[in-house]
Amino acid sequence: MTLSRRAMLASAAALAACATTGAAFPTQTIAVENTPFDMPPLRLPVFDGQPRFVITDFEARADSQAATSAAIAKAITAAHAAGGGLVVVPAGVWPTGPVHLKSRVNLHVEAGATLRFSPDPADYLPAVLASWEGLECMLHSPLVYAHDCEDIAVTGAGTLEARMDVWQQWFARPKAHMDALVALYKMSVDGAPARERRMTDGNANLRPPFLHFNRCKRVRLEGVRIVNSPFWTVHPFLCEDVLIRGVHIRAHGHNNDGIDPEMSQRVLIEDCTFDQGDDAISVKSGRERDGWRLATPSRHIVMRRCKVLNGHQLMAIGSELAGGISEVLVEDCEVDNRGSTHKVQLFNLLFVKTNERRGGFVRNIHMRRVKAHRLVGSVLDVDTDVLYQWRSLMPTLERRLTPVEGLFVSDVEVAEAKHLSRLRGEAELPVRGVKVQRVKVEKLLGQAHDHRNAVEVSV
Repeated sequence: MTLSRRAMLASAAALAACATTGAAFPTQTIAVENTPFDMPPLRLPVFDGQPRFVITDFEARADSQAATSAAIAKAITAAHAAGGGLVVVPAGVWPTGPVHLKSRVNLHVEAGATLRFSPDPADYLPAVLASWEGLECMLHSPLVYAHDCEDIAVTGAGTLEARMDVWQQWFARPKAHMDALVALYKMSVDGAPARERRMTDGNANLRPPFLHFNRCKRVRLEGVRIVNSPFWTVHPFLCEDVLIRGVHIRAHGHNNDGIDPEMSQRVLIEDCTFDQGDDAISVKSGRERDGWRLATPSRHIVMRRCKVLNGHQLMAIGSELAGGISEVLVEDCEVDNRGSTHKVQLFNLLFVKTNERRGGFVRNIHMRRVKAHRLVGSVLDVDTDVLYQWRSLMPTLERRLTPVEGLFVSDVEVAEAKHLSRLRGEAELPVRGVKVQRVKVEKLLGQAHDHRNAVEVSV
């Protein structure tokens, strides 16, 4: 099968330009101003003026998943070989398998276009290096995947949609699944190389994230609508310089967090809408031995001007935080599900969660100018004993407490909440340095401030 003349000319022109100039891929610097900590600017790729590689020129067909998958892969390869470009998905519904990005490629989904991803887990093999709840392993491929890439993007006014026929069956947690989690945990403890931790055999049923950017630099995710997800929806893992702007996410399945920056630095999330079955955003940095081994904190993360229609938390910190988390800001956001047809309980606005096994650290976390409707929990909640199913799955093999210090909440308005602040520190290591000011709750259902093992607290 041969490429169209248009595709060949675009590829040849870009290759010639790249060879002539020898220039690096164009980038821009975005400053994030007025933060309560020193926030370095982001450096991001610029795709304006880059050649377009339209998937129909590579023989994509709306009635063929195989043809469309092959066309997208060929267009990505051509754009990458040309030194950079936009892989364009035009209007229409396009069935596809996983999309694997390469450096200097922008997957651009135009208005009126839907990339509809296969529901068959077999289509997401062979396995790729990814991460499951803070533990590296070989998983079914994420639906959109990039590994060790630079200058990549997913943009446009179109839609990325996961078909959930089989993935939703994997939401269940039968014994085979729980046994697989224990096996993965033990491999991490024993120091097995990540690429030897194969979690796609048998009935392990470890679901992949929707978009997983692994060890990537200079990433843009802008404008697209994301519908459904097997697992976490957007997962920047060990990434640097990430912009997520104007994205609308709706995913109501099990573990359907919106965005999970993990061991990533300089992440800006702005003007997004979240309609989640779990946390809107959850900042993470690895679980136990993997987090300690990689030793890469998540830091310099800003969320601003976002709206949460549904979600357990506006911002969660942890619980996978063994590598540490610091310098996080949430500002000018709104939480309100009154108009939603799929209401999820809103637990807390800012929730810091860890346990005696994690280690790591949490410090310099800020939330300001936030409005919310009804919370069944707190404006600020810190819990140092969150183990979920792991309390019974595995004993504590090594005890490392998490120092939590420097939490600042101000200028918050809530219609109804149980607490303004709830702090649960460890007796040996209290939560330290908390300031809650100018927080207004119209209807308070419980004790305003419920603290245990917390010092240097100003409320």
